[in-house]
Amino acid sequence: MNPRGIGTNVLEVQDLAVTYRPDVRAVRGVSFSVGRGQVLGVVGESGSGKTAVALAVLGLLPDRTEVTGSVRLRGRELLGLSDGEMSRIRGKDLAMVFQDPLSSLTPVHAVGDQIAEAIRIHSGATRGAARARAVELLDLVGIPDAARRARAHPHEFSGGMRQRVMIAMAVANDPLAIVADEPTTALDVTLQAQVLDVLRTAGEAAGAAILMITHDLGMVAGFADRVLVMYAGRAVESGQVEDIYRRPRMPYTIGLLRSLPRLDDAGGRPVPIDGAPPQLNALPPGCPFAPRCPIAVGACWDDEPEMLPVGRPGHAAACLNTPATRDPDAVFPLTPTELLPPIGEDDAARARTSREAVLDVKDLHRFHVEQRNSFGRGKGLLRAVDGVSFDIRAGETLGLVGESGCGKTTVLMEILAMARPRNGGRIEILGEDSAGLDGAGRKALRRNVQVVFQDPFSSLDPRMRVAAILAEPLRTHAFPSEHIPDRVQELLKLVGLEPSHANRHPYGLSGGQRQRVAIARALALEPSLVLLDEPVAALDVSVQAGVIDLLEELRARLGLAYLFVAHDLAVVRRVADRIAVMHRGRIVEIGDVEHVYEDPAHPYTCALLDAVPIPDPVLERKRGRVRLPDVPPDAPRLETGCLFRQRCPRYLALSEASRALCDREDPVSRSIDGEPDRMVACHYALGVST
Repeated sequence: MNPRGIGTNVLEVQDLAVTYRPDVRAVRGVSFSVGRGQVLGVVGESGSGKTAVALAVLGLLPDRTEVTGSVRLRGRELLGLSDGEMSRIRGKDLAMVFQDPLSSLTPVHAVGDQIAEAIRIHSGATRGAARARAVELLDLVGIPDAARRARAHPHEFSGGMRQRVMIAMAVANDPLAIVADEPTTALDVTLQAQVLDVLRTAGEAAGAAILMITHDLGMVAGFADRVLVMYAGRAVESGQVEDIYRRPRMPYTIGLLRSLPRLDDAGGRPVPIDGAPPQLNALPPGCPFAPRCPIAVGACWDDEPEMLPVGRPGHAAACLNTPATRDPDAVFPLTPTELLPPIGEDDAARARTSREAVLDVKDLHRFHVEQRNSFGRGKGLLRAVDGVSFDIRAGETLGLVGESGCGKTTVLMEILAMARPRNGGRIEILGEDSAGLDGAGRKALRRNVQVVFQDPFSSLDPRMRVAAILAEPLRTHAFPSEHIPDRVQELLKLVGLEPSHANRHPYGLSGGQRQRVAIARALALEPSLVLLDEPVAALDVSVQAGVIDLLEELRARLGLAYLFVAHDLAVVRRVADRIAVMHRGRIVEIGDVEHVYEDPAHPYTCALLDAVPIPDPVLERKRGRVRLPDVPPDAPRLETGCLFRQRCPRYLALSEASRALCDREDPVSRSIDGEPDRMVACHYALGVST
């Protein structure tokens, strides 16, 4: 007997197929079920069909899309229902949480009114009762001072708070099932962890089945009960989360897991999956993954394999060669990190201070006017960068990390400006003081300092072919025109692209290929310093590993130094020698990567590291986490004392007498264990005597 009905199938999808006109088969025969109180994670690369499945379940596919198969919600068939009938189901029995909460909320209405509207439409509650219920829901999802915040508008909430509002709206009518499509992709790791906790709590309160669409395999490990892996529009493996992560049987699943950078650095060096997913309107014969599979056999090119049981009950995979895939090392072998040849071995053998400084930032400040009154006069200053200091030595990578809005990109843009810092400080690039550069000096220096941005599609001119994109900086800096074609081919080879790519436009390349073109353009003039602003954040994990390997290889071969700006601490551990952690415009901890990751001193660093998911269900669910308390965006801004104390879990555990120091004095950076390259700004830092 099952009194709560947990596990009883709520959402059942059978042989679902979605075809976009004229001939794009986005989903091909996908079947799954989700029980009451269960979470099914659907994972795969971009273009695998994950979102098409979600839109088909929700009945939100565009007109003229051909949908066949069956989608049942508590036994009721949803395919074929009219828009009016689906509108009565969506928001009541079937709820949704989308990726971007800002575009999902109406900007001109208070969030409480928007939640109340969803309640009134589906339940017929009075206006007062609906508003009272909206406040209860906001409190349920952890929004402080819910009664007051219900009257606020979406722009007055942070990204994580807006996603909490969306979750509150989703569970407002006690739905049977919740479809969440990449609900944490745009959030920092700290907010991601909080939002997942809220979604889990809200789902349990409503007793709903949750269909989680995502590409984040680390997040799925700790959140889902079962996993469905999709490739080329089909399910290629499914099973309990422990089976998928610890006993994967499909080579594609193994490849996805092996390409993940891990915070715990377990297993060794991530391995990329070579090649790219096939075009869904031109699938190859046989198994679609065969062209990328390292253990494909002749039969793999003849027939597409069916999903068949493997291993434990409930575990199935679509592979003709599953006995050979029991050992993941036989498919995508990892290279032990400690056996890799050290990058810049000669430089590593010398002390940092004996190497040339390619970038030296001292006491950098950058302020913005925070508010203006009706007369245009400033009411206050936002200290976007507030006294940042660091240096980067030849052949070294410094990772600059922190939550969105901490000032990382502002620091990078101040360096790129190559001018006198507007609000104070000093920037030296290759020994040149940026304050003393004129136009000619700035142009000459720019060839030695290049940048790679997050989104390669928006940073590459869509009207130009790859050859013209790579030739542009060469022409700008008077590279001999007769040698430009040869240099373009050298650059393509350097970043692992084919000569034929020179004649393509950016839209004819995959995301990973576009980022390789952006890297080739940055290296065209043989710079000494490359600034990398989230260079792999927009890429699938299978592509990330290849781009990271490329960056490391180029650094070793060309003697480059990198400033690597990122929010993904697992990636930073993989690429950086040193790490600087930023909070509210300041560096609160800086030091060698291994020391900071293994023995963090600042409570903010501890919270960031604890929020990063580990792609291992057993380890992930055993971890203790340090949660940062929520601070409303309209909370009074601290002007004295430690600026982190509103969120600091260590501060909350101190006695009143000890807190007085944090309230009164702003901590200054000080050395840890007497090491000048390991600094922390905290009165009660771990490992530092007070």
